[in-house]
Formats: sequence, structure tokens, C-alpha cells
Amino acid sequence: MIPDEGQAVELHRHHGSSDVVVEHCRTVATVACALAAEIKGHGKEVDVKVVNAGALLHDIGRSRTQTVRHGLEGAEMIERDGVDKVVVDIVRKHVGAGLSPEEARSLGLPDLDYIPRTLEERVVCFADKMVDSKRIRPFEIEVQKFVKKGHDVARLMALKKSLQDDLGEDPEKVVLDKIKESR
Repeated sequence: MIPDEGQAVELHRHHGSSDVVVEHCRTVATVACALAAEIKGHGKEVDVKVVNAGALLHDIGRSRTQTVRHGLEGAEMIERDGVDKVVVDIVRKHVGAGLSPEEARSLGLPDLDYIPRTLEERVVCFADKMVDSKRIRPFEIEVQKFVKKGHDVARLMALKKSLQDDLGEDPEKVVLDKIKESR
């Protein structure tokens, strides 16, 4: 199953997500779908339905934990609910700019690859980095947070660059222009 917005919200309610988390996920979905639509318009194959579902569910694991483990927890929860593996993988891989198996092990997570690789995974991960609560913000703010926390800034910048390569232009600018147009 690839949930639509109503089904995603039902899953959030079933698992006890707060209204704040649900609204954050809706905002990330707005950003992610705007970016996916633009990428599709550039002739790339991107499944907007999968992007929407992944964005709407990416933080469902926050109903269980506020740690880095929320991606894995959320993925396990929705997998048990029968959500399609492509969406489950988005939820598991959206944390930070992804985690290598070695990084995952050092954080006490199962030895899996948590790096977003598919276009859909990368779009949702990037969109999440542009949203604070339910406010869309400049990507640079997330870069600064990564620097402060000692996270892998190079991987974060590589995420943005990979989407820029898919689009032929800055994905942040595309998102901000598209969102501005719709308001």
C-alpha cells in the first residue's frame, strides 16, 4: 500500500503522533511534491505518489522516540501496517543526510545502509532539511546545524548537489519559487 494523505494521517493517529509532527510531515510533503513535480517536468522518472507518502510518514517514528532511531522505528511501524517497501525505505533513510552502515552501528542501529539513494528518497530527505516544524526555511540553516552538531556536512551538500544535477538548477530555489507561486 502507498498511502494517500488521509491514510497517512490515519496511520499517524493510530501510532499516537502529535499534531505538531503531523503538520511538519504535511509541510515536508508540500515541499517534496513541489520538488518532485519540477524534477518530473525536467523529464526524470520520479514517483510523486511515493514521494508524497514518504514525506507524509517520514517522522511517524517520533511517536516512539525523538532520537536518531526514529527513522528505523517509523519504518518498522509502517512496514507492519502493510506500507509498500519503497515508502518504508524513505522513512528509514531520511535521518540527517543518511547514515552509512558503520555510522549506524556506532549509534546502536542495525547494520544497514541508511543513505538515501533513489530519487524519491533524496527528494524527501532534502525537503525535510528545508522544514523546521511547519516553516519552510533556507537550506543554509540546516547546513549550520550540521556544522554545530559535527554531522557530515559533505554528505548533506552532496544530497543537494545530486538533486541540482537532476534538475539543472538549485533545488532550494526551485522549491522556494514554487511555494511562493502557490501562495
